[in-house]
Amino acid sequence: MVKWKLVFTGKAQKDARKIKELGLKSKAEDLLEILRENPFQNPPPFEKLIGDLSGSYSRRLTIHHRLGYQVLEGNESGQNSQDVDPL
Repeated sequence: MVKWKLVFTGKAQKDARKIKELGLKSKAEDLLEILRENPFQNPPPFEKLIGDLSGSYSRRLTIHHRLGYQVLEGNESGQNSQDVDPL
């Protein structure tokens, strides 16, 4: 089984503080572990985003907060990798 690598954007790293302040750290960690195992696992359900965020996905942390991410297969350096990039 392939484990996916999580790569965080600068914005995601800043948002991590907000997640902790809102008391959602445990829920976010659970979702990140699911993404590490299989970013397309259902349940919990995920949504394909449209418009400017086309090609991205999201999962609910709460009714008001979502975890957005992209699935990147391969990279520009030609190495074989599978990355999940939380937005």
